[in-house]
Amino acid sequence: MDFDFNLILVPLTIGLGIIWLLDKLTLKQRKTRGRGKESLLVRWAYDFFPVLAVVLIVRSFLIEPFNIPSSSMVPTLYTGDFIAVNKYAYGVRLPLTYNKVIDTGTPEHGDVAVFRYPENPSIYYIKRVIGLPGDTVSYNQGTIAINDVPVATQAIDFDANAELTSQLYSSGEVAPGQMLTEENAAMMGQQEESDAKYFKETQGKHEYVVRYLNGMNSSQYAPFLQQKSPEVVSSEGNEWRINVPEGQYFVMGDNRDRSADGRFWGFVPDDNLAGKAVYIWMHKPPGLQLPTFKRNGAID
Repeated sequence: MDFDFNLILVPLTIGLGIIWLLDKLTLKQRKTRGRGKESLLVRWAYDFFPVLAVVLIVRSFLIEPFNIPSSSMVPTLYTGDFIAVNKYAYGVRLPLTYNKVIDTGTPEHGDVAVFRYPENPSIYYIKRVIGLPGDTVSYNQGTIAINDVPVATQAIDFDANAELTSQLYSSGEVAPGQMLTEENAAMMGQQEESDAKYFKETQGKHEYVVRYLNGMNSSQYAPFLQQKSPEVVSSEGNEWRINVPEGQYFVMGDNRDRSADGRFWGFVPDDNLAGKAVYIWMHKPPGLQLPTFKRNGAID
């Protein structure tokens, strides 16, 4: 999710729109010369501007598609999932400037939110909203609490799909001169899955599954954030507490021990919110494989 298509779509739509308007008001090539006899740019303006304008409106203010590039939200979302994001859930914002022009709502506990990564706003991240502005989020012995009220957590037996498990690691160059084959990547994913434990968490109207790994300790992440924001984080032993500042949100990935989330880099400002993930509409396995629609469904 590292490219904003609006960087191309907005300038192109505006440029063709200006040409279309100029021809309507002054040039009048289509009216005087006839359809198909205009200059190339004028013809493109008539052919493409209406389509691009509709696409821009839909993507900017209604629904925008995104592709999941990592396993940080497993098992809710897997690498290769294509999702639909509700762009007006957290306010209607102008493209490129991201200024909120209409306030239509705010995130709720448990929402899966898409946002511009605070440390590099040109990149989009997707995580689950854990803490709202003013909340105190704490972690102790595997249980998260919001304002000292534990999130309902229950250990479950989860039968992970073997095909999806084999996609947890991507093949290719993992370091200069070091390649990871598809076979080795699949083996690494299967080996990691053997050490996975799953829990069902309930926050408000959201009920979802999170993934932990044996031998990993999620409390180890707190010191990273504490170094950056000592005024809002405290940790002792296997426990940590985070105070969420006003106007910001604390987020975590569902794949708790494989997610670079707010425990590392801090909070998501309201200005960075892009929308709410609502639906998986396609899954594309890596390589030369056809997409599948078996994973279609609402995102909880």
